[in-house]
Amino acid sequence: MSDAPRRSAPTWLGVLLASAEFARAYTFAVLGTVFAAFAIERLAGRVTYATIVAVLCVVGAGVLVSRGREISFLRLVPTTLLVLLAWMLASVFWSSDPTMSFWNWVYTLGVAFLAVVIGHIRDTLQTARALGDVLRMLLSISLGIEVLSGILIDTPLEFLGVQGNIASFGPIQGIFGTRNALGFVAVIALITFLIEYRTQSVRPGLSLYSVVLAGVLAALSDSPTVVVLAAAVGLATGVLALVRHTRPERRSALQWTIGVVVVLGLAIAYLARGPIISLLGARTDLAMRTELWVDIIGYVRFRPVQGWGWFGPWVQTEFPFNGLNYWLQQNHASALNAYFDVLLQLGWVGLVLFAGLAGAALVRSWLDASERRAVVYAWTPLILVALLVDSIFESFTLFGLGWLMLVLCAVRAGQSRSWRERFREGPVDDVAEGAGLPHEA
Repeated sequence: MSDAPRRSAPTWLGVLLASAEFARAYTFAVLGTVFAAFAIERLAGRVTYATIVAVLCVVGAGVLVSRGREISFLRLVPTTLLVLLAWMLASVFWSSDPTMSFWNWVYTLGVAFLAVVIGHIRDTLQTARALGDVLRMLLSISLGIEVLSGILIDTPLEFLGVQGNIASFGPIQGIFGTRNALGFVAVIALITFLIEYRTQSVRPGLSLYSVVLAGVLAALSDSPTVVVLAAAVGLATGVLALVRHTRPERRSALQWTIGVVVVLGLAIAYLARGPIISLLGARTDLAMRTELWVDIIGYVRFRPVQGWGWFGPWVQTEFPFNGLNYWLQQNHASALNAYFDVLLQLGWVGLVLFAGLAGAALVRSWLDASERRAVVYAWTPLILVALLVDSIFESFTLFGLGWLMLVLCAVRAGQSRSWRERFREGPVDDVAEGAGLPHEA
């Protein structure tokens, strides 16, 4: 009789959780839930949404366990993400309401975990395809609801935050709550739909419908940030294409040149912010934001290192958020800038950690997309460009769908370029990951 330990046969549940079909369905469920969070909360309540997220986290843990042999737990989560989450947790202890702060941190952790699971069970093209399908559905629903509200019944749908302004060509909100949120999602969708088109992973007619749908909704959102986002992503796309077509021996010098130009461009944009704002017709909006940011700096001076504690979206009854809104006679739910929000809640330490997470992900994914043949690898850096540019105007990147996409992109970037790669045997190529070819699974 052999003394070798017997390897138990996988149960039907283990086989199900480890299957490609379940991974595909799970990805759809996660993306659909998080991107439709506003509508779910308005229709069924916040408890329902939180319960769905919790169930998805439990199922996701089961998926990772069932795929334990093919997943390297050493490379499961980027170190920068772990450190940032740890600092968020530490800030709970000096917040004005540790209990509420802790549960908000749990939600932040939960969404991050969902992104980690997707990042390890789907490759880049599969992720982009799933997101494309989800956004096609949600944007189509948004357009249908706007037509219903603004044309067919000509009545605002207050329970969904829809004002019914489509007949006057906007601004519209769709099922995302605000025009800026709709515009942001539409830009994310445009990037994804164009990647689908370039990889020929969907039919040409469906690609055309998708791009037109996202473009129309982006325009009807009448969001000033859409113009900036579209310009930034378009510029990044052109530069990335230039880098990809440059000879490898010249690529490094070109990358450094691009870095210098970006820094100079940001400085020029800051100095010329007045004319740019006037051109975009957003002077009143920026004046309101500037007043908010100046007041935030005043609060940061009292706790510059550690911040006031992590809450994510502002809790109107907690300090310093209630103080800021009372002084400004506003009802802000965020700092309208992810960087100022992190600075207020997590201090300079948190801002450095957040910049490290986002910056490392952008650099890794950009270099990866520069060197790999498949165009699908451009999806990750372009999504990150959209997230980081939008963070100048909104705080979407810190919670909900923006946080999900940031963590997902960070996980994706860390899989190909990480200091932990030295512990992995063999190179990673396009074929090994299966992301270079169009497929439906």
